[in-house]
Amino acid sequence: MERKVTVAMTLVACLLAAGVGLSEAAVYLVGDSAGWTIMGSPNYTAWVSDKIFHVGDVIMFTYNKNFHNVLEVRKTEYSSCNASTPIATHNSGNDSIVIKSKGHRYFFCGIPGHCALGQRVDIKVSGPSSSAALSIPPTASAPYVAPSVSPTSGGASGAVSTPAGAPINPSAGARLAPKVLAVTVAVFSFATISASGGLQHY
Repeated sequence: MERKVTVAMTLVACLLAAGVGLSEAAVYLVGDSAGWTIMGSPNYTAWVSDKIFHVGDVIMFTYNKNFHNVLEVRKTEYSSCNASTPIATHNSGNDSIVIKSKGHRYFFCGIPGHCALGQRVDIKVSGPSSSAALSIPPTASAPYVAPSVSPTSGGASGAVSTPAGAPINPSAGARLAPKVLAVTVAVFSFATISASGGLQHY
């Protein structure tokens, strides 16, 4: 009987740990509703200024792949908008990049002239998130829907349209759901064990 209790308690602990681990990653849509573009002259420096990025978070670039791309570069290439030796090139139009290490990550559009027009962003990454508190983000009530990208009239750089009711910035993402689920399952499991006499010692 004691072994059953030990196994059950281990299961409860694993569920709680899994809930905390899954809840830490956040998803950031670069430029929010504007997306990754030069149309409207979005200010990516301002966009990044109030955000704290952690290892494990996801950076999303959404854009019209006929007019833009995403190059990851080193600091020197970033400063001079030099697209000749990128670390990585992304051109799907809907790129999700998982942050795997702390430090700076530098991105810009490799289409000639776009970086100079401000289509670049410096993502400063802190260490792994240590927050484990249950909190409901402002956008938790609505599911995140990625904006659709379509070329504007006259073949100009792609514009991004965001569906009505969709959160503009899914930064807090799905932090809450896995944690609540894990805690609920853990509590339910513990209650079931207690009700069945599993905690009694003979």
